[in-house]
Amino acid sequence: MNLDTIFSAAQEAFLSYKNLSGSKKADFLEKIAETLEENRKAIVLMACRESNLPEGRINGELGRTTGQIKLFANQVREGSWLEATIDPADPHRSPLPKSDIRRMLTPLGPVVVFGASNFPLAFSTAGGDTISALAAGCPVVYKGHPAHPDTSKFIGECISQAVEKSGLPAGVFTHVVGGVKMGQDLVKHPAAKAVGFTGSYGAGKSLFNIASDRDEPIPVYAEMGSVNPIFTFQERMTNELVPLAESFVGSLTLGSGQFCTNPGLIFVPRALAENFENAVSEAIKKAPDSPMLHEGIAESYYTALDNLKTRSELNWVKVPNAKHLINVSPALAEIKASDWIADDLFQQEVFGSFALMVVYENEAELLEVAKKLHGQLTITLWADKSELKSNEELINILEEKCGRLLFSGVPTGVEVGYAMQHGGPFPSTTDVRSTSVGAHAIKRFARPIAFQDMPEELLPEALKNGNPLGIMRQVNGKFTSEKI
Repeated sequence: MNLDTIFSAAQEAFLSYKNLSGSKKADFLEKIAETLEENRKAIVLMACRESNLPEGRINGELGRTTGQIKLFANQVREGSWLEATIDPADPHRSPLPKSDIRRMLTPLGPVVVFGASNFPLAFSTAGGDTISALAAGCPVVYKGHPAHPDTSKFIGECISQAVEKSGLPAGVFTHVVGGVKMGQDLVKHPAAKAVGFTGSYGAGKSLFNIASDRDEPIPVYAEMGSVNPIFTFQERMTNELVPLAESFVGSLTLGSGQFCTNPGLIFVPRALAENFENAVSEAIKKAPDSPMLHEGIAESYYTALDNLKTRSELNWVKVPNAKHLINVSPALAEIKASDWIADDLFQQEVFGSFALMVVYENEAELLEVAKKLHGQLTITLWADKSELKSNEELINILEEKCGRLLFSGVPTGVEVGYAMQHGGPFPSTTDVRSTSVGAHAIKRFARPIAFQDMPEELLPEALKNGNPLGIMRQVNGKFTSEKI
């Protein structure tokens, strides 16, 4: 099937699917989750075989996948995400009558979604991009990732089964395979209205450029990488040095460093650098070699470290063990903050369990670090209350550098919920306003539309006077669920 045929079916499906009620969309999403659960055993076996991930991790990821499907089902069934806003008419206003204007979000159209290598379930075929697009009312053309082709195809078949069982047009979801050119052609196709992507900076930026160069530019929501820095302060570190070192190493090595929120940078005050380095070294010794997703990712990890080893500014605290095709060990290097500030190379993500420990002299130097820092998915502060109070200027700058600012714990772990923000300033993503996890992800694939003086019987349910959906709406500037 060629792309024109695929997108023609998707566009045709869109014209009816976009008008499906929130309740029926929710039923369809829940049917996807139900179908995945019915095939759990086969999915887990297949994903483990293709990804080198353990059964426990895949079972957990499948649970997260069905959990986020149910979250979006609940969201579209409730309906307030539509942001219904109503300014009723006032025919008696002087000097001119006021028109009736009603605004809401409406789906964009067919969406192209690219699978991720590091999450064969939660960020892939039935992952957050696919499900949030379907929840918004957009058909999805999904490109499977070559790292787990059988898993992707099988889950695609599960979604297509749910489409059929729900009585929806087949064009609501299409699974395609192919290489780089296929991906480029998908984004170039004039019927594509948005793109969801999780992967490397190079690939994400390339897709963004293609979409921007189209006759009709379209949004690309690309999550492209982050080093998720941790800023540490003397009082907190003095009191909790060993537990914090162990927490850092646990977060660094979680999933062989193949999560988008593993910390690749940690800023440590000079007075505690040696003690922290020793504690981290002890913790790393306890971390066994662990498998990468596939040989290509392992080779990229070693190549990135070999390039860094040529830099004289780095002092290597821990170098990886002998090269292995799959199993890799963590690595840690130390650098002075002044050297880190001088070269953007030291901000580049190494996909795997590698981190730079950046030693700073004082809090004034830390301010310079913050100003130089690129956009991140997360930034973590390890400081006590007095240190936070005395560093309000730093915190103010860091708010501009990330999508999620943590004041305890570690950056690894992304809760699938209503308040989660998983996105950040460039280059962590291509659109700082978006999130790829959580309820607000649905809004990436919708646009506002206003209806002026539309007859009541033609209005969408969300905008009718009687508020048949019972949702919270903004009427004359006030939020209410009452009828008009």
